[in-house]
Amino acid sequence: MGRVSEDLNRFMELALDQAKCAFDNLEVPIGCVIVEDGEVIATGFNRTTETRNATRHAEMEAIDTLLEKWQKCGLNKSQVAQKFSNCILYVTCEPCIMCAMALSILGIREVYFGCANDKFGGCGSILSLHKGETDNKCSDGASQSKGFKCSGGYMADEAISLLKSFYEQGNPNAPKPHRPVRVLQAPQK
Repeated sequence: MGRVSEDLNRFMELALDQAKCAFDNLEVPIGCVIVEDGEVIATGFNRTTETRNATRHAEMEAIDTLLEKWQKCGLNKSQVAQKFSNCILYVTCEPCIMCAMALSILGIREVYFGCANDKFGGCGSILSLHKGETDNKCSDGASQSKGFKCSGGYMADEAISLLKSFYEQGNPNAPKPHRPVRVLQAPQK
């Protein structure tokens, strides 16, 4: 097994550990790690229920950890951009459209993910934001979206298994429906 494969497996295992933390906290079990020069520099898991904030996905949690850390170190905007360009993110599920765009704007180098996100995927399943082809421009005319290398399907079965377990047990924190659910019945003969 090559060094790249060993690293990929190791970091995906760590992302799965983060997803298990989310599961244990009754959150949708998605986790991630951000790596620079072969070292984990940030981790995150979904905290949307705990924070009552739908944007607190695993990727955003890890990104905010880094931004806070780098701000305390006194890094300026261009230094932060340089740091992100050296980072690789490993996540258990394909980044959603919001997270994929954030990763593209930040200029992360690469993303490896587990299972596809057939409803909200921003790295090929629904949109391909990782390609950096958007019309969003900065005030100086430069593209906001840098794009990033992206590859999926790593430990997808494990990621799917966690998601299935979560949804099979039901989400006790899910909001109550505002309207009754209609149950269709077969016509009586």
